[in-house]
Amino acid sequence: MESNRKLKMAIAFASVAALSVFFSLHYRRRRKQRSRRCACYLRADSKPQDSFRRVLADNSYSPFKHLKLEDGDSSYSHPYEAEITALLDCPQLEFTFYPDEKIPTTRDTYTWVETEQQLNELADILIKERVFAVDTEQHSLRSFLGFTALMQISTQDEDYLIDTIKLHDAMGILRPVFSETSICKVFHGADNDVLWLQRDFHIYVVNLFDTAKACDILSKPQRSLAYLLETYCGITTNKLLQREDWRQRPLPQDMVQYARTDACYLLYVARCLVGELKQKENESCFDDELHFVLEACRRSNMICFQRYMKDIEAAPGESAASSIISRHLNGQGGESDDFKAQFQDMVRRLCSWRELMARVHDESLRFVLSDQAIVALASKVPTTTTDIFDTIRQADFNTDSLSSSMPSPSPVVYSHMDGFCDLLQERIDNCNEISLVVLQKCLGQDGTCPLSVFNYSVLVNFTMRSTNKVVSRQNGTKSLKQVSRKASRELFVKKFSCKSPVYHNCRIYANDGRLLCYCDRRKLEWYLHRGLAKLVEDDPPAVMLLFEPKGRPEDEDNEFYIQRKKNICVGCGEGNHYLRYRIIPSCYRMHFPEHLKSHRSHDIVLLCVDCHEVAHAAAEKYKGKIAEEFGIPLFVRNIVDLRDDHVASEPCAMGINFEQAGISPLELRTAAMALIRHGQRMPQKRREELMQIVMRFYGGRDISNADLERALLVGMSSHERRRLEKKRGLSLKHSNGGIIPDKRQIGSTKKMMISSTVNRSKVETVDVSFSEEEQQYVNEEITDQVETEPINPGMEPEAPAHDNNNENTICYTSQNGNLQNEGLDLGDSRNDETQPTHNPKLSLLGHGPHGKQVVDHILKEYGEDGIGVFCQRWRQVFVEAINPRFLPAGWDIKHSGRRDFGEFSVYNPIKKALAEAAKS
Repeated sequence: MESNRKLKMAIAFASVAALSVFFSLHYRRRRKQRSRRCACYLRADSKPQDSFRRVLADNSYSPFKHLKLEDGDSSYSHPYEAEITALLDCPQLEFTFYPDEKIPTTRDTYTWVETEQQLNELADILIKERVFAVDTEQHSLRSFLGFTALMQISTQDEDYLIDTIKLHDAMGILRPVFSETSICKVFHGADNDVLWLQRDFHIYVVNLFDTAKACDILSKPQRSLAYLLETYCGITTNKLLQREDWRQRPLPQDMVQYARTDACYLLYVARCLVGELKQKENESCFDDELHFVLEACRRSNMICFQRYMKDIEAAPGESAASSIISRHLNGQGGESDDFKAQFQDMVRRLCSWRELMARVHDESLRFVLSDQAIVALASKVPTTTTDIFDTIRQADFNTDSLSSSMPSPSPVVYSHMDGFCDLLQERIDNCNEISLVVLQKCLGQDGTCPLSVFNYSVLVNFTMRSTNKVVSRQNGTKSLKQVSRKASRELFVKKFSCKSPVYHNCRIYANDGRLLCYCDRRKLEWYLHRGLAKLVEDDPPAVMLLFEPKGRPEDEDNEFYIQRKKNICVGCGEGNHYLRYRIIPSCYRMHFPEHLKSHRSHDIVLLCVDCHEVAHAAAEKYKGKIAEEFGIPLFVRNIVDLRDDHVASEPCAMGINFEQAGISPLELRTAAMALIRHGQRMPQKRREELMQIVMRFYGGRDISNADLERALLVGMSSHERRRLEKKRGLSLKHSNGGIIPDKRQIGSTKKMMISSTVNRSKVETVDVSFSEEEQQYVNEEITDQVETEPINPGMEPEAPAHDNNNENTICYTSQNGNLQNEGLDLGDSRNDETQPTHNPKLSLLGHGPHGKQVVDHILKEYGEDGIGVFCQRWRQVFVEAINPRFLPAGWDIKHSGRRDFGEFSVYNPIKKALAEAAKS
């Protein structure tokens, strides 16, 4: 009995001990999970935007959805496009910006608007006004996309400061006021304000007057608001306050005064500028051709057409990584290839992590991790936490552009140091895995970071994409053709996409301080090295010309050249890879007059591989329509071998159907290549068929290996010959097979018999074999079907010594069997003392001859205006095929390509004539 009692007590004690251990472990695990879940700094550090309940632009990769009116489509068009277009066609010029000439003074009182009732009352007041001034203050440091923190509105009687943080979800109340066409809204530099109002509140500005545009027309030495306030009102403002934290509540008195000043005096400044515009009209020697007030209104309302769009990249941080790599490795020749590869990989990892963290925590990129810190980390790759912190602090300390109030390292790095260390120590393999790990740790089921209206869609969209990828892999439905096409596409992207940013967005100013254009660094250096400009800014670089330029962008009624351009596909916004695309095919544009084609970036855009394929297919299809419309075939179709000129002239004059007698250049070359490569291994029957094709070209005689080598060159450009030489490892110039004859062998050259489309009875010949020097030219674009400008155009070939026994004369015919003029300089070398020149821009297998004949026809029938209409047709084809959503502001189908050449331009006709005279 005693033993049973002791046993029961032992069991009870053991049970209690086991339960204690279990609950202790469970408590510790729960506490650890709770501490890990609360690790993110956001759980203790709230931000003003956390109170927003309605966010139109979140931090996800989904495109921005514009306001959709009942009778409109928000997908591609502006919701108020009709109203803005009506204002452009018939602008309202009868408005009074300020009642009298007396300079206004800052009013003692102002109205702080922070409730919905006050906002409704303000809307009722503004709807009765004919004009009011507007300004906004943004905050971008502690937000990924940024948000409007304050709006200032001034009428002739009152100043209003609207707390857009507290009223963020109710700001739509002002939408009817800003879209009312009868009310003029005065801004200064409204390009960003218009987009910010769309992004945050779906407010679209209609009927706008921008004082900065008026400054441009008046050729003011400066266009800043600070300059205008000092010039017209004698007011000096501290522009450093613009960079202050406008989220503060209440706002300090100096920031309130600054905000009121920007809007309070704007109506008076606008009145002064309109007065000067009217005075300039009266002094103008042009009757009614230049209406300066009308032009200021037109340029201002063109800003209203802008639509906000989010920057969307295929891979997180890829654009920033490319920019950092390009800047850091440019001119760095001391590092090894291994170091450069490791550096680039680490930069991409850090940029990917930074962007994802910025989206999750709704912070700006520079707040999470500065560019300088990324370069320092990628160069050193520290391993310990202390070294990581020291590296970041030192990099930020050496950066003047960063605010001294910014913590370094940022709270993001501090609270997510474990994942950051894994990133640096390459425990995460690639960028896709980085995305998965970051989002799972931060926003997953046991995520460390709080969900919000800004980052929730990031998780949802990523989960959907990941699920789709997994399903496709599990089903295994990808065919061999799909895999092959994907591999081919990836190879094409790797080989041909631009390796560095195309647009550097450097600026060129005129000598009066007006912006002329954005350009790349190479063009900037061209001016600096010749002493034609001086450097005025370093990052990004900007120069001021030391001479008066020939023309200005506004002279052409187009602002395309004074807009920043993004390095993304203009069709879909892809920023991971892109290549240049010529909207007007080079086979036409290369034959345009020089002043219609030189140095024009309007018709060269960036497209990703997929959009490039669509645009190219549409262009090829439209070329066929052009050929049908003008009756000019795309290709030189057939080659006929004839023994001598006497025999050649007779059948050409008689109009024999060469479609049956001849063979196509491509068919001849394909047959010759197949026989050279696989002739001994292919079936006898197939070999005989191919031999018959080549024998027809040589008049039915037996052919040798040397004949096959020569057949490969029919219709081939010099670039294609060099490429063939490199591919086959042969020297085409010095080959024993005689692939390219030297000057002693030119006597045995082939002749082209080409009949003019105007007079078919006339048959002429031209030499198609040239010295290597005559065939030098540059292949600018791999997508073009023809070659571009020769490096040494106009060189005369030497007169050949003829050998009638070995001479082969060939005749080119079109698809319908009629002989076509290729646009070359024609003539019989045996009967003429002067040897005809060859035009290396024309390729028999490309569309060069077709393009030249089309351009010549347009110039003859319609002149240069016809070329302008022709270009507009091609731009329309491009727009309909791609439906581009990311074209730079100012791009226009009706853009004029005409230009004048300044004194220092290499294309100046006088300068070119002097250069040619000096050479001769």
